[in-house]
Parts: sequence; structure tokens; C-alpha cells
Amino acid sequence: MKYVIGADLGTSSVKLMLVDQNGTVVHEVSRPYPLYQTSGGYSEQDPDDWVKETIAGLSELVTGFSGSPQDIEGMSFSGQMHGLVLLDEKHEPLRPAILWNDTRTTAECREIDEKAGKERLLEITKNPALEGFTLPKILWVKKHEPEIFSRAVTFLLPKDYVRLKLTEKLHMEYSDAAGTLLLDISQKAWSEELCRVFELPEGFCPPLVEPGDETGRITSRATEETGLPASLKVFAGGADNACGAIGAGILEDGKTLVSIGTSGVVLSYEKDHNKDFDGSVHYFNHGAPGAWYTMGVTLAAGHSLSWFKNVFAKGEDFGSLLENVDQVPPGANGLLFTPYINGERTPHADAQIRGSFIGMDASHRREDFVRAILEGITYSLNESAAIFRENGKTIDTIVSIGGGAKNDVWLQMQADIFGAKIVKLASEQGPGMGAAMLAAVGCGWYETLSACADTFVEVDKEYLPDPLNQEVYDEHFRLYQDVYAKTRELSEQLGAFRR
Repeated sequence: MKYVIGADLGTSSVKLMLVDQNGTVVHEVSRPYPLYQTSGGYSEQDPDDWVKETIAGLSELVTGFSGSPQDIEGMSFSGQMHGLVLLDEKHEPLRPAILWNDTRTTAECREIDEKAGKERLLEITKNPALEGFTLPKILWVKKHEPEIFSRAVTFLLPKDYVRLKLTEKLHMEYSDAAGTLLLDISQKAWSEELCRVFELPEGFCPPLVEPGDETGRITSRATEETGLPASLKVFAGGADNACGAIGAGILEDGKTLVSIGTSGVVLSYEKDHNKDFDGSVHYFNHGAPGAWYTMGVTLAAGHSLSWFKNVFAKGEDFGSLLENVDQVPPGANGLLFTPYINGERTPHADAQIRGSFIGMDASHRREDFVRAILEGITYSLNESAAIFRENGKTIDTIVSIGGGAKNDVWLQMQADIFGAKIVKLASEQGPGMGAAMLAAVGCGWYETLSACADTFVEVDKEYLPDPLNQEVYDEHFRLYQDVYAKTRELSEQLGAFRR
């Protein structure tokens, strides 16, 4: 039996899985690393923490594997999108990485709109200028840390930096490059026009490769540190959402994915790049060859729930926190939560908006608050689904992955709020499985990702909408949609009091 490794570089940890030719995960390892939030809206990590924990995790994976390391044929990566890793001439980081959920770059987004033009930017990148993207972060460093920027020769995204340190080969692949705001999405090339407008150094953008391309072999040092064979093939991999789509079998038109992790996404496969959503949702290159996907994002999906647990139920696990949620009726006894605790992206693209509980009274218990959080997260995601539907897409079946797929009550809630059949996978491994599938196809086990998905992706359970619950949620969702407009000005004014 042969094996491949899928490495998923998330915001809180790196998750590594060893997968055999039948798609069975035979061993898993997770290694955490710190997140640094030194000021309001700042979110950074040390890129070398990713490398250190990935190497330690790979060593642990190999040590815990009962077979021969020589049977591990390939490895590929999934990673958190948008994070800026600025590199010097020796390809060493010049500063901590600025992450996807960092919101310090509002002024730079305005600068991008003014200099490039909103319409022209959409023509080239298919996406508006938002704080989460990479180009605003580049411009922030250029403006606020000019001495550091003067020494920058190139940049990478998180997983590409880890791959660089394992192989000493520098590349970026299309699905992650699509989230930089520097890629011409249709032409699959760096935009010379945007690089010129923002006066980026010549050769600043790294060489581009396909997600399934082999990008090298691991170095002798990495071989010694991990126990992996020198023959291991290393493939480029993809952005976490692109790999999540691959791992869930979202590989043909009409298929939709909901992924609830730290952030949350609603993602739909696109066979071409010609649809026009006018920037209301993201439009990125898929991890599958010759394909794209559209996507709406909730910045603080699972993070809203973990924030509540850490503040109000510290020391408890999520099972305990969700224990009595099924006893609370749809609508959370009149309590409504908006998950804007880190700002919001779809459909509002507002870094200043903040979350709220609306409708609190003395009768509400903790389980009401928890149910309201689950509903609020799902309402936010449903706003993206509504945009897809308004643009003519049919959404009747949704594959749910991530933290939202680990609880039956939440899965049924998704069916009722989305008004669609929700599919739970038998082995829900998220982006890491998509990375493993890219490696499996790269190693020649399957001719296509779709053929690989036929073996690797298996349905476990389906949840159908309850008509009575759906009626309640339709009304509650309309109230949810009113909250943003009615709290936007308050959030802006309260911002003056934030630490």
C-alpha cells in the first residue's frame, strides 16, 4: 500500500494526515502555534512557527506510522489564504506574517480603489479591495515600515512559505494567488498593470504553478528532521477553500459547499470565469484544473462560538457547551446574534461593524445564547447563498464540512435555514483531504480529481429541511438582515472606545 500526506496550515494549528490509496486516513497529527494580536484589528503569526510545527508534526506522523516511510510517495498543502510573508534576498521573513483576519488596512483599500479604479480592479481580479486581501497588506508595510519594505524582494502566502522551507523551491499556485488582489484571474498571470500602478519592485511576484504541479523534493535536512524519504514528491497544493472544495467533491457545476471553521464560507463550483457578481462575492481560481469558484465569507464563524466559550465557558469543551441547544426552539426564544466580532466580509465588506446580541431579556439562559450564535453564523452564510440564488444559481444540495458538520442539531439547523438538503461526509477531513487528493493524482494513483473523489469522498448522512422550522427561520432571517443597517453607525461611533 502507498500513502500520501495532506498538510493543512490553518490559523490556529497545522493538521497533517496520512492517507492510503483507498482514501482512508491512517494517522493524523495536529500541532498548534500562537496568534499575536498586539493591537485592535491586528492579527499576526511568526512564519517560522509554521515551519517548526510542521516539521515536528511530520516527524510525529512518521514515528506513529506502522508502515515503512519509503511507502509515503507524495505530499501536498492546503493553507490559510491572503497572509503576507515578506521575504528578503535570502528568502527569510522580514517581519511577522499579517494574516487574513487582520483589518488594519482600510486606508490602503481606499488607496487601491482610487489608484486602480473600482471597476478596473474588478475586471482584472474579479474581487473588490478588502482588508483581508494581500495587496492592502503589502501597501501597509510599504507606507508604515518603509525600511523593512526596501529590503523585500518577493512575498509568499503561508503554505507556500512552509513548502519553500521544506524544498528550497519558491513558487505560488493559482488558487492562493487569486486571493492576493494582484492576479489576473481570467488570464492566470500576475497583473503587470496593478504592479506598475502600485510601484512594486520588478520580479516581486513569485513564479506561478498549478495546484497539482510537482514543485520539488524535500531537502536532506528536512529528510533528517522528519524521517520522510528523499524520494517524496512535493506538490504545490491549494488555498484552504479550494482544497476544502476538492476534499468535499465540489468538482462539477451545481455543487455547493459550506465550510465552518474559524471563518465560514459558502462556495460554489464555476466552470468558467465569465459570470459577473459585481464583486458581491469572491471569484477565485479552483484547485481543480481549468475551473473557478465563487465564494461568500463570514469572517468570524466558528470563531464566534470559540470566543463565547473562551469568555463565558472557559475550561469546558464544545460538547458541553452545545449540550442543551436542542432544547431551544428555532429563533432562540427571541434572541438574535450577528457574528461581526471581527468585522464582516460578505455581503457587507465592512471592517468596522461589530457583533451584537439583540432581544436579550432576563428569561434567557446560556443555551439560548449558544443557539443564537449557531443561528447567527448560519444566517450570515445564508446571505451568501441568497446572492448566488439571486444570480440564477440553483442551491438544493449542500455539502457541509468543518466544525458545523460535527453537531447534528447544527446540521439540521443548516438544512432549515438554507432550505436545502445538507450532506454530511463519512470522513470529513476538510482542506487536508483536498491536499492529499492533489498529491494522490500527482503521484498517478488517479487520472483526475473527480476519479479520486469517487473513491475518497463518501456520504454519511443527509438532513432535509423541516417546513415548520424553515418558516420560522425565513422570518427570523429577515430580521437578521435588518440588524446591519441599524447598528452600522453605532459600531462606527463605538470604535473610538475600543482598545
